[in-house]
Amino acid sequence: MKYFVKKFIALIITLLVISLLTFTAFSVIPGDAAISKLGVEASPEAIAKLQAEYGLDKPLPVRYANWLGDALHGDFGQSYRYDRMTVAQLLGSRLPVTILLAVMSFIIIVVIAVPLGMLSARFSGKWLDVLINQVTQITMAIPSFFLGIILTYIFGLVLKVFKTGGFVSMEQDLGACIRYLILPAVAVSLPKIAMVVKYLRNSVLSEIDKDYVRTAYSKGNSESQVLYGHVLRNALIPVITFVAMVVAEILAGSLVIEQVFSIPGMGRLLITSISTRDYPVVQAAVLYITSVVVVINFLVDVLYQLADPRVRTA
Repeated sequence: MKYFVKKFIALIITLLVISLLTFTAFSVIPGDAAISKLGVEASPEAIAKLQAEYGLDKPLPVRYANWLGDALHGDFGQSYRYDRMTVAQLLGSRLPVTILLAVMSFIIIVVIAVPLGMLSARFSGKWLDVLINQVTQITMAIPSFFLGIILTYIFGLVLKVFKTGGFVSMEQDLGACIRYLILPAVAVSLPKIAMVVKYLRNSVLSEIDKDYVRTAYSKGNSESQVLYGHVLRNALIPVITFVAMVVAEILAGSLVIEQVFSIPGMGRLLITSISTRDYPVVQAAVLYITSVVVVINFLVDVLYQLADPRVRTA
């Protein structure tokens, strides 16, 4: 319990530091949100009025304290670009799509990578292992955005399986939304699958020669029982970190993939908000992304501890 409390306290401190750095960074960079919205020809009075409305006329420490207090209650302010929407509403409308894409990508990675990694390790040095290594080497070298363009061309323009740029929201039709996200999820997953296969293969091979494996064989267990019942659990420990970072990356918003497939997720919202100097949205989006990474790291430490009680990380 003491281990988890220390990790949780470190998590809270890290999030506070991130929130301070995020708010400060977007408060001191050149550019004025009021001028950006009203235009350079706006009168000083109109600019001063809008600055007061946004709270930009107050000192930085006061603005941060007010922003943090509101953020703790789920209020990230008003969007500069979308007058009738709060930042929380904007994030809430984009987040479900990104989460659904992350879940689908994670399922694809686990379902494909774990069996392939185990097969590659089980038949190490044989033709099946060589074939898997060659295929994973190729898919690992293909960037997700290029893979997305290829999939869009083949299945969207040639085979016409889906309409390019025709995203269907979850509210309209959940089934159609899931079908549309299959190709983006595949584009995100394939390079990651190749990496997980290599991580898992190497990890399994490093475990096979250990004493507990020979003991398991001496008790009459079959090769499959030893590999999947004993080796896999220990072999997954070093793979957990990489898979967790993959999930964090997708949850943070697959910026390029969302642009390629016209998916209205967190990544696309962040890019649009940066280009329009919508700082409240950018601050909240960056805080969300960094928080996802920090929380995932915390969960990885917890999983390490549950998988192997001997693990103690500082």
